[in-house]
Amino acid sequence: MKNLALFDLDHTLLPIDSDHEWGEFLVRTGAVDPVEFKRRNDQFYAQYQAGTLDPVDYLDFALGTLARFPRKELDAMHAQFMAEVIEPAIRPRARALLQQHIDAGDLVAIITATNRFVTAPIAKALGVEHLIAAVPEEDADGNLTGKLVGVPTSGAGKVSHTHAWLAQLGTPLDGFGRSHFYSDSHNDIPLLSVVTHPVATNPNAVLATHATRLGWPLLHLFND
Repeated sequence: MKNLALFDLDHTLLPIDSDHEWGEFLVRTGAVDPVEFKRRNDQFYAQYQAGTLDPVDYLDFALGTLARFPRKELDAMHAQFMAEVIEPAIRPRARALLQQHIDAGDLVAIITATNRFVTAPIAKALGVEHLIAAVPEEDADGNLTGKLVGVPTSGAGKVSHTHAWLAQLGTPLDGFGRSHFYSDSHNDIPLLSVVTHPVATNPNAVLATHATRLGWPLLHLFND
């Protein structure tokens, strides 16, 4: 019976938050207002860490920012972002964990609240074919409109998106021998609670406490 391995991205497979770092990159390269944009980006990040973030409000901000730029310019910016920020942050232990599941023949996917524009090249760099992420709306020319398609892929939304994705593949969650989900955040407790093998990975304090109480394993990938 085939197994399933789901992975959160930021602070789980990466030791950084790709969404927040993308904003920092935009500030650093002068693409956005360095004061007001950074203030809002940091504010949303603090809300995420505290578990109080409204994902719709945040995605309005993040996707609205992307919509300011033509797609060709965005893609060039993202290539620079990958080279300067993401690729240096990818750790061998994260790659090895992914490869372990791939070699075992598991169905492997990244599921993240960060939008697909930011994360699709990261998933490709990590060698992961399947990505569940917030989907930005595109116009006929491939430019981003600033709108979100569907609902956010965060919190309980990760559960509904996982079920919808698996339904498209023809195998429900309970159709796998084992289902793993690796995450660092208490925001992902809804999905961690419905898989057979939840793994608190580089967990924040709230998740570490919750996982310890329930006997979930704790995994630390970035201690070196």
